[in-house]
Amino acid sequence: MREGSDWEIHFTEQGRGDEPPPWFHNWKGNGIIARIENMRIEDAVVKANVPVVNVSTADLRRNFPRVASSSEGVSRVAAEHLLDRGFQSFGFCGDARFDWSFRHEHNFRRYLGAAGFQVEVFGTTPGDAEDWLREQDKLIRWVGNLPKPIGIFACYDIRGQQLLDVCRQLAVRVPDEVAVIGHHNDELLCELCDPPLSSVIPNARRAGYEAARLLNRLMKGETVGALAKYIEPIGVFARRSTDRIAVEDNQIAGALRFIRDHACDGISVEDVLRTVPVSRTVLERRFQKLLGRSPYEEILRLRIERVKELLTTTDLSIAEIARQLGFSGVEYLSALFKKKSGMSPREFRRTVAVR
Repeated sequence: MREGSDWEIHFTEQGRGDEPPPWFHNWKGNGIIARIENMRIEDAVVKANVPVVNVSTADLRRNFPRVASSSEGVSRVAAEHLLDRGFQSFGFCGDARFDWSFRHEHNFRRYLGAAGFQVEVFGTTPGDAEDWLREQDKLIRWVGNLPKPIGIFACYDIRGQQLLDVCRQLAVRVPDEVAVIGHHNDELLCELCDPPLSSVIPNARRAGYEAARLLNRLMKGETVGALAKYIEPIGVFARRSTDRIAVEDNQIAGALRFIRDHACDGISVEDVLRTVPVSRTVLERRFQKLLGRSPYEEILRLRIERVKELLTTTDLSIAEIARQLGFSGVEYLSALFKKKSGMSPREFRRTVAVR
């Protein structure tokens, strides 16, 4: 935030439905970055009469310049995570108080619909969310009636925690019968869940940087209009709540577990074949039928995902990443990465990681 600017920053953490803090009414500043999710916050920032950047995806009355997570990206990543684990049944558990939850639902259903799947949606109302006991009863009935095994996308991590609590009450096994993935990757909350909750990782650092850069432009008097910039997520932090291969073919499930455990150890398809008593031709055919890709493509996919994670979350050089993940050299890693992602590792790092 301080890059190239002499800013004095006043920061206050707010709950999603909170009133504007008391100090704000007499605050004298030059610009605001705010999560504008209700009309009380909206009215307060309008009254302040200074440049504003909204970091919420909520749609209210005014089109402030906006920097926020890409709902399409978040929903796609959650769907892909569950698809990669072989699930054929899917659910979405939202929160009717927030319009971005409906946006996640729409994008999740659209992505899976294009792949030939339907999504079971938890039906809730804003009033339910204000009465947890009533909503919990509805959630218990919903989970109890779902086809299983099923993979569920919870619109945010607290909803994921609630789902896991309901599964425990019903003695529904997680992740064997119900797998749950949340969004925001609140590390403390996710690790305290039982079992720990997998979650989509937003690129919060990038979003904050872009919001600050946009606010700086506004405070300099530039006109940007109703500009909206949506930031792609980093990926998924996989924990035990989705640690299941939902494939009925036990041999392929075993092969997938081996690949997931060792993809970054330099393994080959021959190593995979040593774990399953089938020929390479049979293994290839079953992989294509169940996953739409070969064992080799699955190994490469997981290795590239790990490269992306290290490029985003560490300062490791590309040479060190290649060495750690068993690539034969930087040139091979760079060529493969560009083929799979459409950009070089350096271009990817510049795109997603602000350092």
